[in-house]
Amino acid sequence: MSDIVLATFNAGYAHCSFGLRCLMANLGGLAPRASLLEFNPGLRTAEAAEAVLKREPRILGLGVYVWNAQESQLLVAELKRLRPGLVIVLGGPEVSHETEQQLCRDADFVIKGEGEIVFAELCRGLLSGRPTAEKFIAAPLPDLERLALPYGLYTDEDIANRVIYAEASRGCPFACDFCLSSLDKNVREFPLPSLFAAWEDLLARGALGFKFVDRTFNLDAGRAAAILNFFLERYRPGLFLHFEMVPDRFPEELFSLIKKFPAGSLQLEVGVQTFNEEAAARISRRQDNAAVEKNIRRLRSETAAHLHADLIAGLPGEDLVSFAAGFDRLAALGPQEIQVGILKRLRGAPIARHDAGWEMVYSPQPPYELRRNRSLDFFTMQRLRRFARYWDLIANSGVFPGTSALIRSGASPFNNFLALSDWLYARTGQTHAISRARLRELLGIYLTEALRLPASEAAALAASDALSARRGAKSGAGRQARHQDAAAGEPLFPAAPGK
Repeated sequence: MSDIVLATFNAGYAHCSFGLRCLMANLGGLAPRASLLEFNPGLRTAEAAEAVLKREPRILGLGVYVWNAQESQLLVAELKRLRPGLVIVLGGPEVSHETEQQLCRDADFVIKGEGEIVFAELCRGLLSGRPTAEKFIAAPLPDLERLALPYGLYTDEDIANRVIYAEASRGCPFACDFCLSSLDKNVREFPLPSLFAAWEDLLARGALGFKFVDRTFNLDAGRAAAILNFFLERYRPGLFLHFEMVPDRFPEELFSLIKKFPAGSLQLEVGVQTFNEEAAARISRRQDNAAVEKNIRRLRSETAAHLHADLIAGLPGEDLVSFAAGFDRLAALGPQEIQVGILKRLRGAPIARHDAGWEMVYSPQPPYELRRNRSLDFFTMQRLRRFARYWDLIANSGVFPGTSALIRSGASPFNNFLALSDWLYARTGQTHAISRARLRELLGIYLTEALRLPASEAAALAASDALSARRGAKSGAGRQARHQDAAAGEPLFPAAPGK
């Protein structure tokens, strides 16, 4: 039994909740009276409610994110019907903005902001009988030097089977309209000595995969170098690190360190987002595109790092021709993965200021993806959405390297792959629930029927792809894909910025 239950719906089993552990670590004397409860996707509402109520809590702290907003809303409503006296406290990016429009009406309290300190204070008051009048609590930014670190709360099961999230800083100095990080312009840093001690303990317990949620890991090159050195000095086979990097800021000091990491150990996520300078200026994004190109080329040619580059489709003022040109420009640089994201209107993000001028229409349901705007009609956005999905299945997966390279070859990789995407959808009418065997069969048909490749050459290409996939599985080359986050890392509960 627990007086306090901290719960959330994770994006997947491999993703454990970093935010809940941050809250638990800072409960102080209440920690023995609290427990964590993490739900996997697809769990029915009644089963989640049963798991909560079995622990007989007096307080439920529920972490709400864009990927679990609907599940959370159903759970809150169910619990309030079953046990009206249960105090439900919500937190997370999804409920920290525009709170009057969503499930907050069914909860008792909503914490808006980084809630480690405020949540502990609220629990102490509630459990000692001191009522709190305010339902919506704006949490001041905590002093990171005084926060207890959560790393000791990772279990042996977490270490063996799940992504270990880590953070060295919070905040972002940039002001990109699509990102909640733009609301917190001050970068705050955790003291490195305490971080190193905590990570040393995790390594000693066998942890191998670390995904950093910092939005701008290399903003301070000196700190970034110190962290890279820490792991480099403790490298052992199987170690995997994921960092989100600012793509136009790679001083020589970082290049020299990144070069030392062996293949398969380092993944760098570089958020290019757009090469259209007018669109970038419109959304307040500052980026030196020439430096971006130079750095990506160097990273590909001089290091073994796996590069995961992001582009956003649907930015106000960027049409299909412009997006295609940006995609082709990025593809020419050779990152191992290009993640095509559809623009989302995250609650509280400044991108909403473009709604009227650019006729932005978003889905009312999470993750609030763009449906159309003045430059891209609904049907074009649907084509782009399918393109992104098929690109993940075929190009980013690494399962079809030869076939993917052949299809993309030519003057415009984007247009070539868009043609395949249109063909696949016309043939199947679906973007999900396509088995790998079925996809391999479809690609063979496309090569022979649409591209007029001789059947013998198509068969040889399929055999080569299958052999490459088997080799990759044996060598562990798929580690990057296993550590990919659908939503780019799990932000902090109650409220950290989303990408």
